[in-house]
Amino acid sequence: MEVAEGTSLLGSIAEFCRHTGMAESTFGRRAVNDGKFVSRLRDGSRVTPETLQRVNQFMVKHGAAGAGESPPELLPLIRASTIAERRVAAEEKAEPEKNFRFFDNRQKYLLFVNTCSEKDVIARRVGLELGHIHPRPPAVRLFDAGMGDGTVLARVMREMHRRFPIVPFYIIGKEISLEDVRLSLRKMADRFFEHPATVLVVTNMYYSEAPWLTPRAVAAATSMVWHEAALTGTTSHEFSEQIAALEPFLAERWQARHSPKTGNPVYENPVALVLYREDYRFLLENVIPKRGEGRADYDMVIASQPYRARAPLEFKAQKVVAPLVRALGKGGRLLGIHSYGHDPALEIVQKVWPDENPFMHGRHDLLRAAKAEIGKEARRYNFNAYADARALFRYDMHTLPSEISASIGTSTLFAAWNAAIYVAQIDDARLGEVLRDSRYLDATREVLQRHGSLWFLDESYVVSRKRD
Repeated sequence: MEVAEGTSLLGSIAEFCRHTGMAESTFGRRAVNDGKFVSRLRDGSRVTPETLQRVNQFMVKHGAAGAGESPPELLPLIRASTIAERRVAAEEKAEPEKNFRFFDNRQKYLLFVNTCSEKDVIARRVGLELGHIHPRPPAVRLFDAGMGDGTVLARVMREMHRRFPIVPFYIIGKEISLEDVRLSLRKMADRFFEHPATVLVVTNMYYSEAPWLTPRAVAAATSMVWHEAALTGTTSHEFSEQIAALEPFLAERWQARHSPKTGNPVYENPVALVLYREDYRFLLENVIPKRGEGRADYDMVIASQPYRARAPLEFKAQKVVAPLVRALGKGGRLLGIHSYGHDPALEIVQKVWPDENPFMHGRHDLLRAAKAEIGKEARRYNFNAYADARALFRYDMHTLPSEISASIGTSTLFAAWNAAIYVAQIDDARLGEVLRDSRYLDATREVLQRHGSLWFLDESYVVSRKRD
């Protein structure tokens, strides 16, 4: 069968992935054991009846109902939008920014991560804060409130090893994206080799739950999946093989969907994956978490881009910052980082959408709201917005000087445009309108030539818990 005969197959798969929170590469792997299945369809590949049947069965298994008068083998595929008719009717009417799935587009995300230096700069900022913590036995306790692809966490763990080479580590990484969990875990084999006294927990729970590894709702607590993986062997290769063997478990358990209210991803079941080295179990007995223990007391909390820029201030303070502040132990420090704007990247966006201003809440507003949310307990903490000279920092898109010249290459323009719209969190509906002509590339070229490069500004803040 030619894909052109059923363009709706591609549309149905895209819609199915959108409404189940599944990446297209994950769909391909789970449906037909081919992570590039969807991209091959887009390139015009044929689909065999056997493959079509497997796709059909997979979608039916995950809730795609039959659809009208179509041929039997295509019934659930041609009109897979019937899933949405029942589950997200209200979502279709929601504001575009609420429907914007910031981390769903893997191409935008990965292109941004690999062409810009934000992750490196953030890791260095965290490293500076590690010089001010006062860990207590039995371990240095760190919570990463948005692990992402693990780039920041892996670099921070190297810095932690430099500062505390023989002290046990207890690290929790919160991440709801299955793809990011896979990418993060692939970076951890070397960390277990260099610093064997490490306990790493990966979880998909909410900000109000993850620091304590304790779901708040009774239904979620009863359905929680707690899985310990004690790594055997002594080489990073052995650890890597065992971590890779966890992927079927992750694919089965790390399920997510999108909230019809906010558009944010929410878990199907809470999961905690606990990893440590078997030969260090005795040493780590008091560090390895126990189910239901419910202890936070972190020495360091990393809150890098933990909320959408356009989210209401009350949401950021109540649902994200306040719970993370409460998770600090005595002498602990929370480093918060989010986009600031006032940079060439925002200039590009505003040349296309003149009134665009996604960065409405600064660090001062956020800390005031968080302090009010915490209430009387706020006296136990210091809320530090700092002056711009310390709070603001810059990161760049990687380019050679020769690339930003009179004639800028198309790949550089696309990378710069992608980075600008990714940081500004522009939804696909508005993107579709401007991609019909080349004005967006002209705007990107003009800004790059004026500044000689593309750079961004983030702002940071620190909340520390008093030691007495």
